Amino acid sequence: MAKTMRVADAVGRVLSELGLAQIFGVVGSGNFRVTNALLRGGVAFTAARHEMGAATMADAYARVTGDVAAVSLHQGCGLTNGLTGIAEAAKCHTPVLVLAADTAQGDVTSNFYIDQDAAVAAVGATPMRIHSAASAVADAARAYRVAQVERKTVVLSMPIDLQEEQTAYPAARPATELSQPAVAVAPADVEALAGLLGSSERPVIIGGRGSRLAKRDIRELAATSGALLIASGGGRGVFEGDDWALDIIGGFATDGAAELVSESDLIVVFGAALNTWTTRNGSLTDGIRLVQIDDRAEAIGMHRLVDLGIVGDAGAVARATQEALLSAGPPRTGYRTPEIAERVQSVRYWKDQPVEKVDEPGFVDPAELTNAIDALAPMERTVVVDGGNVNCYPGAHLRVPDDAGFVLPLSFQAIGMGLASAVGAAIARPDRLTVLGVGDGSLLMAAAELETAARLGLGMLIVVYNDSAYGAEVHLFPDSTEEEQEIVRFPDTDIAAIARGYGCDGVTVRSMDDLAPVRAWLDSPRERPLIVDAKITGRASWLMAAGDGPDHT
Repeated sequence: MAKTMRVADAVGRVLSELGLAQIFGVVGSGNFRVTNALLRGGVAFTAARHEMGAATMADAYARVTGDVAAVSLHQGCGLTNGLTGIAEAAKCHTPVLVLAADTAQGDVTSNFYIDQDAAVAAVGATPMRIHSAASAVADAARAYRVAQVERKTVVLSMPIDLQEEQTAYPAARPATELSQPAVAVAPADVEALAGLLGSSERPVIIGGRGSRLAKRDIRELAATSGALLIASGGGRGVFEGDDWALDIIGGFATDGAAELVSESDLIVVFGAALNTWTTRNGSLTDGIRLVQIDDRAEAIGMHRLVDLGIVGDAGAVARATQEALLSAGPPRTGYRTPEIAERVQSVRYWKDQPVEKVDEPGFVDPAELTNAIDALAPMERTVVVDGGNVNCYPGAHLRVPDDAGFVLPLSFQAIGMGLASAVGAAIARPDRLTVLGVGDGSLLMAAAELETAARLGLGMLIVVYNDSAYGAEVHLFPDSTEEEQEIVRFPDTDIAAIARGYGCDGVTVRSMDDLAPVRAWLDSPRERPLIVDAKITGRASWLMAAGDGPDHT
């Protein structure tokens, strides 16, 4: 028998029954009831201090777990505060469901009124809404399904007047088993890919975020075809532990890894976009045959022209191609020669590359510092990276254990999302140490979430690369005068003291001899975050110096 209840309660109930487990948010009058309904349904709620933080926490949580994460926001300004985080999630095809209150139907004079659907669509997310009390349960279930199955960031607008209306909750429980229909693999595509791999002497396979569920099949295909393996930024860690795998491609790659990719004669890409960062503006792929496999047709050739594009499930394509290769003959040696094995071993990680010593008393070299942190911290870790001049140090020098151990919230090229992403990642994987690498400008943009991390007792290690500047802008304009650079430089900030004010532990590092408190904290129960205020040398990072850094932060 159907039960009558408020629409807000019905929305919370259906989403909890569909399997939603985690929601982040900032609660106001418009989303108060629906958030409490979710809590009553057993959904865990994390209160953020800012809406962008809430959206970014959900994005990171979903990236790490692969599950739908939700965000609860107030109407109008609550939504607009969260739009940068929502845009980041949408660009990464992260399954995030944003529950956004909306002004009452027709109330265009409300201070909170904006065209929420238009605002959401403008940043690339999918606008949906509760249309009526009678359709509310179906509307909410449909929004969850689109986020879950189609890997979209969905914003479900919920007018506040409709939330208060009564609706009959259906007696039948909504279906919970939802799956994306499989994309059939065309035999001609498999034959073409097998032919290319069968004739290649130096094949390389790139795995992106879309390869995570197929990593075992892709590794077997690489072994049969004699291919080297390497991950994109979004898929970093997907091939970790394979003897023939390099760490990461693109701007974060070691010079030796980049050379091995650029010396290949065939690059096969599973679930990666081949954007400018992955290809180093094309320098790693120009003149090399390219094959791109993705389950979204619109992704094929979006950033670079390819010689062969295959629309299909990564695992299905890898398995079918593997069978075709084995039916044609024994496994190939390809790129897997003894000489290449030695090169792969020596150039895989930044920790094994020489570090140029810089003698600048009172300041630490960021590469040397990061290598030391990498050696001190346990490998069961989740590495989170913010943007700017320094992002290559944590993004490349800190190793990761697997594909669930790396969060790179830089698809929108916005700085300031690292701290909240680290909170979301730490909640997703409490069994791992979350390590955040962030610049001083990026951290101070979102410092309020230090209170969130401290309140939750998250034992995160936050390394602040403090150069008292927006460092990318400093180094992007080397011909600028000191007077011109004053607009992107700031007085030294005692970030360790700020962190302690929020309830975290804080330590200042001006030399490598100052790391003893970090060692002690790592050996402790780690009941609160530790912020390392590292006063770093002011030179350009190796990424910026090489011209592979962001064109803006």
